[in-house]
Amino acid sequence: MNNNELRIGVNGYSAQRFDEVEALRMLKEAYDQIDIQYPEKSKVVVSGLTDLGIPALAYREAQTRGWRTVGISCSRANEFPCFAVDKKIIVGNEFGDESGIFLNSIDVLVRVGGGLQSHREIEAFKKLEKQVIEYDLLAVK
Repeated sequence: MNNNELRIGVNGYSAQRFDEVEALRMLKEAYDQIDIQYPEKSKVVVSGLTDLGIPALAYREAQTRGWRTVGISCSRANEFPCFAVDKKIIVGNEFGDESGIFLNSIDVLVRVGGGLQSHREIEAFKKLEKQVIEYDLLAVK
């Protein structure tokens, strides 16, 4: 990894419905905090490749800021709309197969809502003693 590059992982809801305005506010707040904390580093947002839910919002905000984007997911992601990321990494065949590669390739992890996989990734990342920024966001029925 490039020492002048900060890789920001983002996880959260993909298929579930949620308050997109609130989710985007949370993402912007996290990105602003990270930008202030690491002003000298170029930023790369790493998420789950799909152009759905939190990953879609995370990628769009990254592009707005001129940050690079990386998608890490399993081959099943290709069954869904995918974001036109700068770099795409496919690991395994089932969602979750990519978690280890994802966690080992990021410096900071931002969670906005999310289900079991998002929470498992957060707990594993905390054990690595790396920076975590979490936001609870309820899914909408």
